[in-house]
Amino acid sequence: MKSDFLPDRRRLLQTAAALAATGSGSWAQAIAPSRDLSGVTLRVGTYKGLWRPLLTASGQAGTPYKIDWRELNNGVLHIEAINGDALDLGSGSEIPPVFAARQKSSVKLVAVTHEDLNNQATLARKDAPIRSIADFKGKRVGYVRATTSHYYLAKQLAEAGLTFNDIQAVSLTPSDGLSAFARGDLDAWAIYGYNGQLARTQYGARVIKTGVGYLSGNFPIYANPRALDDQLRRAALADLLQRLQRSFAWINGNFLAYARAQSAETRVPVGDIVELFNRRSGDYSLGPVSDAVVRSHQDVADTFLKIGVLDGPADVKPLWDRSFESVLRLPAA
Repeated sequence: MKSDFLPDRRRLLQTAAALAATGSGSWAQAIAPSRDLSGVTLRVGTYKGLWRPLLTASGQAGTPYKIDWRELNNGVLHIEAINGDALDLGSGSEIPPVFAARQKSSVKLVAVTHEDLNNQATLARKDAPIRSIADFKGKRVGYVRATTSHYYLAKQLAEAGLTFNDIQAVSLTPSDGLSAFARGDLDAWAIYGYNGQLARTQYGARVIKTGVGYLSGNFPIYANPRALDDQLRRAALADLLQRLQRSFAWINGNFLAYARAQSAETRVPVGDIVELFNRRSGDYSLGPVSDAVVRSHQDVADTFLKIGVLDGPADVKPLWDRSFESVLRLPAA
């Protein structure tokens, strides 16, 4: 895969995006590349080591608008910021929007990324007498409430004939969970990302199960409805989504370059990041909303209602916005 994206081809894709939307009036004008976006500033939520270094490493950072990056390291914070009109674009798992649907928050889900599920893992301490999820009975098990780890842990426990009532469940932030795991205050831990990798490499944690088969792999991109209603901000969002789509495709053939960019921002060793990539459950991508994506999200909401996390049913379908579909169905380069 080529690691660069020729300017002429970029212009062709932008023109194609505008032509693809000619049937929708103002939307066609909103994404036309001739729009002057120099006065636009997008407020974009990011996680340490993700979108910001990704755009730079993949050569997609030269936007015709400004980006005000705001580091918010969980999806709940992204949605809260969008709902409070402090953010135009953010991202996270399927879980926070379930609560947003229940609370009628002002947020839309406009695209979805597909990322690694092997870094969403249920771990056991190296010296714990645990070989399967069934062995969690009576044990101290950490997780992060209202996140993917809460969801897949519930699914794994149910599969083993257990519930949260059968374990000593301990809700902790990822960083607090790592500290508790390191001290020996937890026997097992359902966790994702770098903290799980550190538990494995620094403290010898053993993987009991991963999120494969329990999570969809869909990670929605959240947007501010106010930004969607503004022609210039919408045009900038369309451009940014295309850049991110190209960047996600670029990752799969250029991961070492991305790992170096991530490491510079996170201080996680390049080798550890590359190891995560080498064990990935599938390639990275960013695509449009589909019926299957919405159905998967509704299953998450229904599961959380069943296990008592929600105080009532949540209909997630109204959150999903397909107005960027024509843009994101274009080749990603």
